[in-house]
Amino acid sequence: MGERTQVLVIGGGPAGSTAAGLLARQGIQVTLLESSTFPRYHIGESILPSVLPVLDLLGVREKIDNHGFVRKDGAYFEWGPENWDLNFNHLTGAGGYSYQVVRSEFDQILLDNAAELGVDVRQGVKVTEIEFEEGRPVGARWAGTGDRSVTGRIGFDFLVDASGRAGVMATKYLKNRRYQEAFKNVAMWSYWRGVKPLEKGPAGAIAVCSVPYGWFWAIPLHDGTHSIGLVAKRTAFAEERERLGGTEQVYFDALAQCPRIADMVEGAERQPEFKIEQDYSYISERFTGPGYLMIGDAACFLDPLLSTGVHLATFSALLAAASVSAVVSGDLSEDEATAFFARAYRQAYERLLVVVSFFYKSYNRESQFFEADKLTRRERHMLNLYESFLHIVTGVEDLDDTQDGSGALDKVAERIQSQGDLDAQGGILAGHNEAMNSMPASPDKAVGGLYLELQPRLRIRRLAEQAVEAE
Repeated sequence: MGERTQVLVIGGGPAGSTAAGLLARQGIQVTLLESSTFPRYHIGESILPSVLPVLDLLGVREKIDNHGFVRKDGAYFEWGPENWDLNFNHLTGAGGYSYQVVRSEFDQILLDNAAELGVDVRQGVKVTEIEFEEGRPVGARWAGTGDRSVTGRIGFDFLVDASGRAGVMATKYLKNRRYQEAFKNVAMWSYWRGVKPLEKGPAGAIAVCSVPYGWFWAIPLHDGTHSIGLVAKRTAFAEERERLGGTEQVYFDALAQCPRIADMVEGAERQPEFKIEQDYSYISERFTGPGYLMIGDAACFLDPLLSTGVHLATFSALLAAASVSAVVSGDLSEDEATAFFARAYRQAYERLLVVVSFFYKSYNRESQFFEADKLTRRERHMLNLYESFLHIVTGVEDLDDTQDGSGALDKVAERIQSQGDLDAQGGILAGHNEAMNSMPASPDKAVGGLYLELQPRLRIRRLAEQAVEAE
């Protein structure tokens, strides 16, 4: 491994491989350190259409299309007494579909693609220490995970922390991770073979079906299995476990109360292993600082309800790559670029946080659509509630907002300010309203006149440049 690189990326998941690949495409020297050796297991198998433009920028979409993953044309919800479809073919500019993926295979494709783009990818290498000079990270010490006696040091100009839930910067150095009180949930899942196809919803849809104290997901995968998981409030899960005498009993008891999923698994074979996660909903008080950016799960994770994990990972990676590239090229100062990154990423997270809060607070579909509509700029164009809700939960709105400098910020801020209980229930951190109100939601409120442009190349532009070109 070289002793120095322009950008060091910690972590080779979708966030890290995307950021590294996009930076390499800009001609920037990137080294990526991944502690695991791929392929490795990961949950988060249902992908949103917002990922497609990022895959295009990476030049990897054709590989993903041809790999054989289940094509996901939408989602099917049974939420309380209501049920409805979300059809991705109603979207504009997003391809109208996404994927249900085996993450070990999906992540491997992205990491291999990063290497093909010129990233120096090193697997089985764990960062053991970050070195700082005057508060700025400047170097990392590492050790081989297979042979701990193999060690070294690498210096860098910029650090992109994509280390996932481990969150090297947030948990070890900044100690600024805070868990969302509203989403203290437990997720418990397993894999089944011989599951009946979902008879409702779009082709390849994820099924999201509520039960009295939580909800199930059912995701069809191309290896012939279904990922079927239960998400329950941690307190309710503990009570049910005590009442029923074990964790597996909670899963099967809840399954019996979910007719749609119970019918699908009738006669199916469950693989023996259960997996459980908790305390996975959190946010760092800040996403960036001198010389570093935190992306994907290293910065924050919301909730599995709307399948936003890979969306936020790749979206933040896109912002990070554009920001670092702008600094390296001299187009922006580091303060300008990192401020743009932090505000845009936080906006994406917080808007989805509000939507998920409404989901958990209500079983009323009409109410959910109404609140979602208030969060999107499409309301100004007289589009219907269904489309507004669809765009916000598929992440497309975030890409639209950043590309053209307009967005939903004002409506998000109004919603949060008018609902005092959201500060507690949604875990909105103190001071966020001020940050959200300063976001580049429209040309007249742009932060430093900056917005993201994807084509013909990835860059951050000033609105003043637009004005000159128009003349």
